[in-house]
Parts: sequence; structure tokens; C-alpha cells
Amino acid sequence: MSHLFSILQLKSLILKNRIVVSPMCQYSAEDGFANDWHLVHLGARAIGGAALIIQEATAVSPEGRISPCDLGIWSDAHIEKFKQITTFILQHNAFPGIQLAHAGRKASTTPPWQEGRKLTLEENGWRTFAPSPIRFQDHEEHAPIELDKAGINQIIADFKAATKRALEAGYKVLELHGAHGYLIHQFLSPLSNQRTDEYGGSFENRIRFLLEILEAVQTEWPVDLPLFVRISGTDWADGGWDIDQSVELAKILKHKGVDIIDCSSGGAVYWQKIPVGPGYQLPIAERVKKEAGISTGAVGLITEAQQAEDIIKNGLADLVLFARESLRDPNLALTFASELGADTTWPKQYERAIPRKR
Repeated sequence: MSHLFSILQLKSLILKNRIVVSPMCQYSAEDGFANDWHLVHLGARAIGGAALIIQEATAVSPEGRISPCDLGIWSDAHIEKFKQITTFILQHNAFPGIQLAHAGRKASTTPPWQEGRKLTLEENGWRTFAPSPIRFQDHEEHAPIELDKAGINQIIADFKAATKRALEAGYKVLELHGAHGYLIHQFLSPLSNQRTDEYGGSFENRIRFLLEILEAVQTEWPVDLPLFVRISGTDWADGGWDIDQSVELAKILKHKGVDIIDCSSGGAVYWQKIPVGPGYQLPIAERVKKEAGISTGAVGLITEAQQAEDIIKNGLADLVLFARESLRDPNLALTFASELGADTTWPKQYERAIPRKR
């Protein structure tokens, strides 16, 4: 029996396997609206056998977008297309999830195929916001605007309103994006947060913004549906956020009702030194799981069936999230099932392509 293809119950949901499609920006929206690209992209991976499909970072406000081409959920008008997407995913025995995000000082950029550079105001870019007025790159024209208390409260309200819309749109898993140097992570890391008020300085102060967002979100998100938080387990930079702080945060998040810590890393500063290699972020997921006593998701250069199988078999994480490998193979779960000799259900339209033993 395959461990990767064992079920996992998360509150009221029963995941048919441990394979999750990780949130991956498509930079294909206009004014935050999803379109047929998103329907086909996400729907194809539901057909491909993954248990959970988490939609890309979806901005809670226009200024929270990484680029002008990001998805958004700041308007009720966004809901209609999202409903079509979630309905399709559910029809194919998978669950739709959504990652709510605010890019903070890393907002207002071009898509990666346009160099991923900062947009100027003349190019319809916008001023960005952050916990402290520190540029991500030294050459940027403007430092981000330091958020005051009113600005912080507005963003918390935006996350709350976005959660209500996500529920109406049919998402069954909600993930808060607290990683990769975006706004929540900017508050967590001492390298980007140099505030002297109740949101800066000590560990307890730097996690306050995330906890207040979580509390607001939980007033809208049903208690019987799973809630994830994605973190960067380490900044890979001296003096930054690190694995010890991640474990302590995970303990608090578990106590406050979070179900899964989605363990990524990096993104806070451009001078990070990441030791990239197969499964390089796995030790973060393993340590958070064991020391905080909370379920975790592993991500990061996990590309092979047996590699993923061993992660679950050895209790290193509870879910395996696939990003680029899922882009390369939309049918990744079906492919892995064949390689591992695991039983899984194929779409009836594809059954004639099931590999047969010879």
C-alpha cells in the first residue's frame, strides 16, 4: 500500500491522497479577474488526480498584488468566475483551496517573463506598503510607505472580507500567505520589520500582525474547514527569521486552530543564500511537525514519486506540495500512482490510457 496515496482527514474534508498542487502565480488576470486560463490550469490538475488544488496567491486588495496580472478577491464581482473553477474541481473528486495574500513592499512588479522588475508610477505601478520604509532592492525608486495603525487595520479587514468571498466562491481550504517576503513575512522578519511599536521588535510583537489577521479570518471561515498558513521557515540570512522562531510560531498557530503549516523558505531579502537541492526545505517541515506537534506540508524540489512516498512513509510531513513539477505534468498524481503501483481513480474519459501491466 502506498503511503502517498493514503487518505488524510482534515476536519470535514477527506483528502484521497497526500498530493497537493502548490499555489503558483500565473500572471494572467486583468483587474484581479480569473478567466478561462485559470479554469483550465487549475481544472486540469484536478483531472490529473491531486487531492487538493490551491489557487495562486490571490490579492486581498489591488495594491496587494505582486503584479497587475495577479488574481484578486477584493470585489464581489470576482466571485462568479471563481465559482466556476471551484465547481469544476469539486466535480472531479478534488478540493479547491485559495491562498490569500498581500505582497507588501514586493508589489507593483512586472510578470517574470518581463524581467519581474519594479513598475514605475508612469507605467501604472503603485506605491507599496510595508512594516518599515525599507526597499527590497536598493535601486528601487521609492521606499515603501510604512503602515500606520489605520493601514494595518484596513489590511486585516481586507483579509476578513476576502475570506467571506472565498467561502461564497466555494473554496474548501484557506491558506494565509506568510512566506516568500510578502507582507505577513515582512512583519515576521527583523530584516524587514524595524518598527518600535507593538508590531515590531520582539518575537511576540512581530507575529502580532499575522495573529490579528488569523483572528479576523476565523470569524468568517467555518470551523469545520481546514485553515493553512504558509511560512518561510528561514530567511537564509543572518539576523533574519529562522527555524527556531518558526517552531515557536507553529506552536502558537496550532493552539489557535491552524491545521497545516505549509513549510517553504526564503524571499525576505535579496542577499539570501539558499542551499538549493532536492528536498532542501524538507528539514523545515520535519522539524516543525515534530517539535510543534502540528501537521505540515513539504515543498521544494520534490520531483520523484519515491521521494514523495518516502516523505509520507517516514513521517517527515503530512502532505507533499508540488509546484514546478505540477506545471511540467498536470497529471502528476496519476503518473506517480502508476510508478508506485498505487490504486487511484482515473477520469472515465482517460481510462483507456491507464498503463497496464505486461
